Amino acid sequence: MELNGVPLHPLVVHAVVVLGPLAALTGLAYAVVPKWRWLLRWPLVVLAVLTAVTAFIATLSGEDLLESRPELAPLVEEHEERGELLRNVSLGYVPVAVLAAWALGGVSALASGRGARESRWQVPVAALLVVASLGLVVVLFLAGDSGARAVWG
Repeated sequence: MELNGVPLHPLVVHAVVVLGPLAALTGLAYAVVPKWRWLLRWPLVVLAVLTAVTAFIATLSGEDLLESRPELAPLVEEHEERGELLRNVSLGYVPVAVLAAWALGGVSALASGRGARESRWQVPVAALLVVASLGLVVVLFLAGDSGARAVWG
């Protein structure tokens, strides 16, 4: 897969590098700052989905790049494994984000306070979202680091 003669993989990777940390930071803020939940609910879900889609495309384009240049296989073996792990973690982050958006209540954006709700699942779901957000950042760093080492030595 190429775009105007440039392999698609390095282009798509930059989207993952930007969207992944944004999704994770939004998840952390959503979990620990209840006052912001009304504002962050939809950005959390959208960023999680976009991160998963771009990670999936990056994996496909990386496999395609490796097929077109098999001599790179020994250099990118670790990066390939970590990229697949990142794809799986980002796909797993989506249901966690959706669960958090649904289960975690908080204050309302309305001046009347109407729509505010509390849930008995606040602590476990918030903890799950924190763990998933931190896991996403760690795996993203590991995949990016191994890719940079493969390219730059």
